[in-house]
Parts: sequence; structure tokens; C-alpha cells
Amino acid sequence: MTKASITALTLILSGCTLCANEYHVSIAGRDANSGSQSEPFKTISQAAKKAQPGDVVTVHAGVYRERVNPPRGGTSESKRIVYQAAKGENVIIKGSEVIKGWEKAENDTWKVVLPSSFFGDYNPYRDIIGGEWYKTPRDKFNRHTGVVYLNGSWIDEAKELQSVLAVVGDRSYWKAEVGEKNTTIWAQFKGVDPNKELVEINVRQSIFYPDKPGRNYITVRSFTMRHAATPWSGAMSEQIGLIGTHWSKGWVIENNIISHSMNTGITLGRYDLGKYGIAMPTVDAPGFIESCELALKHGWSKDNIGSHVVRNNHISHCEKNGIHGSLGGIFSIIEGNTICEIAQKRWINGPDVAGLKLLASHDVIIKDNHIFRCAGVGGIWLDWMAQGTRVSGNLLHENIRDLFVEVNHGPFLVDNNIFLSPLGVLESSGGGAYAHNLFACLVKLRKEYDRKTPYHKCHSTEILGFSNILGDDERYFNNIFAGYEGLAVYDAWQATNVHAVGNVYLAGAKPHCHEQAALINEDFNPEIKLQKKSDGWWLEMKVDPVLAKKQKRTVVTTELLGKAKIPDASFEHPDGTPYYLDTDYFGRKRNPADPAPGPFEFASEKVITLRVWPKN
Repeated sequence: MTKASITALTLILSGCTLCANEYHVSIAGRDANSGSQSEPFKTISQAAKKAQPGDVVTVHAGVYRERVNPPRGGTSESKRIVYQAAKGENVIIKGSEVIKGWEKAENDTWKVVLPSSFFGDYNPYRDIIGGEWYKTPRDKFNRHTGVVYLNGSWIDEAKELQSVLAVVGDRSYWKAEVGEKNTTIWAQFKGVDPNKELVEINVRQSIFYPDKPGRNYITVRSFTMRHAATPWSGAMSEQIGLIGTHWSKGWVIENNIISHSMNTGITLGRYDLGKYGIAMPTVDAPGFIESCELALKHGWSKDNIGSHVVRNNHISHCEKNGIHGSLGGIFSIIEGNTICEIAQKRWINGPDVAGLKLLASHDVIIKDNHIFRCAGVGGIWLDWMAQGTRVSGNLLHENIRDLFVEVNHGPFLVDNNIFLSPLGVLESSGGGAYAHNLFACLVKLRKEYDRKTPYHKCHSTEILGFSNILGDDERYFNNIFAGYEGLAVYDAWQATNVHAVGNVYLAGAKPHCHEQAALINEDFNPEIKLQKKSDGWWLEMKVDPVLAKKQKRTVVTTELLGKAKIPDASFEHPDGTPYYLDTDYFGRKRNPADPAPGPFEFASEKVITLRVWPKN
């Protein structure tokens, strides 16, 4: 290349950079403005209409009540469209509207009548929650996606109007009736006048969600997003979240506060088969496999789908999931998030209810997250085809269950995690490796009978074949088991292909019968305590350094872990480089000659006291 051509190329690239625009949005603006800092738009949606690849949309302080449907995405990592809150400013986007004009009905019950036109083409008080694999909740009542909020807290929907009109207990209820022209809502506001309080109702299905797939390379940063009438999203349906990527590639969702989604907070999900003129497959395991094969025909590959980054978000008060993705989350990184208070109302029932639920988590990294108080199945649920997945450095507690790995052939790696919920881990997979974890919980096994599951070419979505789950292709290295049964749960299975080395068993926990040189001290109780303090979550744990020195351990590596049996695939990073697990939960270097067991590197301490969240 000549000097002149280099100069010309430099000018072209510089010119492209200069072409990028920054649009501003302010509640004091007007959508007829230019979108400059001095003439901002009033709505984020207007800025979205203008934004082109490489542009930035900066939103200033205030409450915005709208659904952002980005009409386009970026074209690459360097030419993405960025939506961000202005630095240091509190920007709130809500899927609700403030409702005034309540009239007293009787007792503490008030009512309001709204014209159907108020809701546009979507009325959440007509929209009943349901879909494939949905189950009616225990109270035999399928709720609507609409919600009434009093001063930020949601109120429970009543099965019958009489429950709203009656004075029963301390709980408040609402009920809606949708007619041809009007929607009437009755709600209990005990001891307050709703016209003098902040009363809001769901009116939008989502807050930030593209209506079509393929809107790639979008960043959504530093917003507070609340109140969405999200629908149930099953494993084979389009997955609409409060914010969602909709079968796209390369999104970054970071530093947001996300809460009060009727179903799911963040979706990394799939497309609507019906929009392609395809009938939904049967709602069973063969039907799900068919849906995977259909997905391959509609662009399911690393080139087109996934590779998202979801980091440093606080996700709470969602009744189905904090994060959910079926097929669409492949090759993604989910890190640094807090996911809590999920499914606590028990309003919704059926498979997929969990803090973080992924189907086909190919080469997904789930690290450094804090996941607690999640009902349904619990904290993390990796279902179908977790291949190349790594779960590392997470803190899980107070969940119905911390981790469920279901019908996977691996390889998947679970390392340096803290599992503190009593039910702990449910294993119904093969091809897993567990290293340097603290299991202060029950490890439970579940057999899978005649449930053929796909396995794939390494670092790809290409299906190589199908196999039942064998259930004994497992590895456990350098873990601490405190209480419960330990790995003795494998004994009843007569599992011979469980490779366990370097583990410590305390407070009654026992090793697998084929495990060699296990370190056992049934009488030593580590007395693990997790406490929330003003500066974070602290863990206290007794250790016996003498015990650790009685057993020689090695650094866990790709070579040590071998290959997952069914896919004949190595445990390795998504880029194909080998694992070398020489850092602990905090990223501190381990002693390479003899690493300590469990998630923390320690030497002579008798009591460990550590702030385990946040980590920095």
C-alpha cells in the first residue's frame, strides 16, 4: 500500500468517526427538536428512530413512560448503537402509567374506569398468562400480565371480584373487568386515598425490546427499568422480556436496575415460529429437538445469534426469571449481576421458573454473580445442551436450589462457587466437572430415562448426534463438602465413571465409594455463616490448615479433566485454549504446588472472614 493510499484510508476512517452522532433526550425536550444537547428530544423512541450504527443516545434525568422498539441495530462491535443514561443522572423508564380519578366503591376498595383506547393495541388486563409447559399455580388461578402498583410495590390480583370488595386480612387485591369500550379496575388501598398516593398500572408488554429479530450490536446502559406486562415465554416460543435481544447478536446490557416484570426481566431468547408460518412443534422432548433443528434453518449460529454481554445489573422482583434464554444466549457472558427476589409471590408456575434459566448455553460464561432468594427451580438452571459452559465464582444462597443441570452431555465446568442453599445442586446430566467449590448443601442426583438430547460440534451449534444421559461421566476436584451426604450419593447409582480427587469432607459428608485418598473429618464443623452488613455480604468459616496439608492437590487443567464422553470434547475456554485453574473466587493466585481446597486460597488461618459480595 502506498503512502498516499494509507493517508486516504486514514482520512476515510477519521471521517467515519466524525460522522457518528450523539442524540440527547430530556423530559423537557420536544420530539420536533434536532436531538442536540441544546435541543433534545422528549422521548427515547424518537432518538431511536434517528440513531444509526455508531451513534449514541444519551438520556437525561427523569421518568420516561414508553416502550423503546429500536428500528435498527449496529453493524459491528465498533459500530454499535449505544443507549445510555447521562453520567451521574437518574433515568427511569417505566412500562406503567400513573392512574388518578379513583372513586370509592366500598370499605377500602376503589375503582377506576379507563377507555379501551387508553391501552392501544395491547391490554394486559385481558392478557392471561400461559403457554407451552405452563402450569396453573397452586391457587388454581391463571393471572393476567397486568399489575397495580401502590408506591412502587405490586398488589396481588384476586381470583374473584368479591375478594377485592371484602375486608380480609392485611393483604390487598385488585381485579379488572375488560368490556368492549372500557376497562374497569377495582383495587384495595387500605387506609390511604389512591388519588393522593402514587398508583401505577402496567400498560406496556416490554420496555426495551425490538419487534423483529436481527437488531444487532445494541448497548443499553445505566437505566432503571421497571413495570412490564411481560408474557410467559416457553422454551420454543418468542421470549419477550422487560428488556430482550429478540434473536439478535452482540448486545451489551450493563449497569441497569431491572425490576417488576410480571414474567422475565432480561430475555436472550428466540424468535416467533408463527412469523415464519411454522406451526409450534409438540410440547415434549422430541418437539423441543424439532424446534432446535428449525432454529438452525433460521440462522442459529455464532455468526448470527448470541455473543451478548449481560453485566453488573441488579435484577429483582420478576415472577418467572431474572434472565431467561432459549437458544438465543449462545456464546454470551453473564457476569457481575445481582439476581434476587425471583418468583417469590408464587404467582406463576411451570418449567423455566428460576433466577437464571438457559437452554443451549453453548460456550456461555456465568461468572461473579450474586443469586439469592429465587424460587421455582432456584438460582441457576442449565437445561439441554450446556456445552462449553462455565459457571465460575458465583455466590448462591437462600434459593429453592442453587444449581440444576438438566439433560446436558457437557463438557461444562463449575468452579470456585459458593453453594449455601440447603438443597444445593441437582444433577441430571453427564460430562460435568466440579472444581474448588464450597458445597454447604445437598448434592442430589436424578436419573433421566430415554430422553435423547443433542450434542454438538465443539464451539458450534452444529448437531453431531443424539444420546440419552448416562449420568456417571463426572469429575470432582479439590472441592469442600460440609454436611449432608457429599459424593456418597453416587454410590446408590453404582456409578463407576466418577473421577473424584483432592476433595475434603466435613461435618458428616462422605466421599464416593470409588474415591481414593479423600480427606474426611466428620467431626469438624466449619460453622459457615453468611451475613449482610452495611458494606456487603460477609462469609465466616472455620478451617483447619492441618487438614489441608494432609492431602496433596494439583492445579486443575484441561489435561486433568480429560474429555466429556458423549461429545468426545475437551474442557476448554470458548476460544479453544486450555483451562488452568490457578486463581480462586476472588481472582487471587493459588499455590501452584499445592492449591487449597474450596473456593478460597488459604494457608495458616483457622477462621476465614471474607467479604464475598461485592468482590472488589
